Amino acid sequence: MEVFIIAAVVGVGVGILSGLLGIGGGVIMVPLFRLGFGLEAIAATATSLFTIIPTSVSGMVKHARNKTSVPKIGAVCGLFGACLSPVGVWAANISPDWLIMAVAAVIIAYSAVTMLSKAIKSPKRAGGSKKGHADGPGKNEEHLSTEEVPERAFVASFRFTPALIAKTAAIGIFAGFMSGYVGVGGGFVMVPLFISLLGVPMKLASGTSLTAVCILAVPGVIEQALLGNVDFAIGIAMAVGSIPGAVVGANLVKRIPERTLRIFFACFLAVVAVVLVLNEVGVLA
Repeated sequence: MEVFIIAAVVGVGVGILSGLLGIGGGVIMVPLFRLGFGLEAIAATATSLFTIIPTSVSGMVKHARNKTSVPKIGAVCGLFGACLSPVGVWAANISPDWLIMAVAAVIIAYSAVTMLSKAIKSPKRAGGSKKGHADGPGKNEEHLSTEEVPERAFVASFRFTPALIAKTAAIGIFAGFMSGYVGVGGGFVMVPLFISLLGVPMKLASGTSLTAVCILAVPGVIEQALLGNVDFAIGIAMAVGSIPGAVVGANLVKRIPERTLRIFFACFLAVVAVVLVLNEVGVLA
């Protein structure tokens, strides 16, 4: 019972970050399950992947109601990602524990660097520029901060072209494999790529990412469950807290200054990555 309560309380925090940043929460849950709950590496990634689905669905629904997502991008990305998620699970099951955790640490560190870089480059004032920009993706979005691209104008003008479909599919394929392999939803891969490759505004990238996560994680979870790698008790306990937490996080998207949050969370992720590596090499054992 004590473990259940702890997992549920921690899940609230995971859910808030999931809904706010567009992640499934795996970059937090994998090290937590590994270091805090003592699960084996494969069980940590499998249980994380299981918990990601209800967490992401909760955040996705709230983002859809708030109109802070682009569902068709998320759907295409998720469908292609779903094809590679089982391949990632297969690779994880034939990999040694240290390799899975090493890849997880690299993904977390990459996420930290990406978030910190975006935070440093973004304007200090949360409101950003008031200039409008009604052009579709691919027209100088890289020269604008995410706050300078009106979300409604982007949604209204966005149209899939063969090139954009190819980019979206490539993002999904990469995110899907990493999702199955290290037990993350792939949001920390997709969000920065949505922004840089597709020109999606940050406030839409989070909700769009959760749409993709809901789809691409499903095949991996089914495979991990059939292999007996999922710790359902801990996963369900975490989901009890993460589901309402994701709703809160989705509501906070337009209220919390992105720059401050990204700097704080990037530092947190960097520490998690270091601790994870030190634990695997036996320094913290």
